[in-house]
Amino acid sequence: MAAEFETFLEGWLMRQQQYLDELLLTTHNTEDEHEHEDLINRVLSHYLQYYDAKLRVSQHNIFLVFSPHWFNSLECSLLWIAGFRPLLAFRLVSVAVQDLSAEQRQRINTLQDKTRLEMRILSDELARIHETIAAPPFYEVARRYHARRIDCERIGADEAMETMRTQLEVVVANADLLRITTAREVVGILNKRQCIKFLTSIAQFQIRLRSWGLHRDAEQQE
Repeated sequence: MAAEFETFLEGWLMRQQQYLDELLLTTHNTEDEHEHEDLINRVLSHYLQYYDAKLRVSQHNIFLVFSPHWFNSLECSLLWIAGFRPLLAFRLVSVAVQDLSAEQRQRINTLQDKTRLEMRILSDELARIHETIAAPPFYEVARRYHARRIDCERIGADEAMETMRTQLEVVVANADLLRITTAREVVGILNKRQCIKFLTSIAQFQIRLRSWGLHRDAEQQE
């Protein structure tokens, strides 16, 4: 399953670069609202494909998404509950979209506060799972699970392990849902031209982050 996802991700990233090129071209060369809307929908669908593929991996082995070897060390350093922080969307909006109206700013701020609260709830739930099961940090469990070196006696009985897996699946699914709904609500606040800028900034950030991380990891291995 991990190898299958890595193959998917490789193709997904290639398509992301193609979408970025199209977003940049649209930003500079057209004011066609219909064309903007079509591109926005296709880009959002592209991200949903990623989360659908990630869900299949999570259901197969939840620990893989907590120790994602398909990401470089820089990407991993920014993860929150097996994915990027939803609050990143607001940082990118503030940089990419400079012409927000007063009403838009108020709606963005309200959404940001709501998102921060929901993130706190999920973080608390993650901590509760760990404390209830009395397992070692599941990032370490994930690392050992991936390396096929789990010591079941050290992490508790099989039933406790299964309970943790199930509860982690729910938390990751809810975290991904928060990431998706936050992005969709931001898009709903922006006009079409602003959405193009926002989606452009997301793609640029992810592509640059991956490039920088791969370069840094390569340097450290020399």
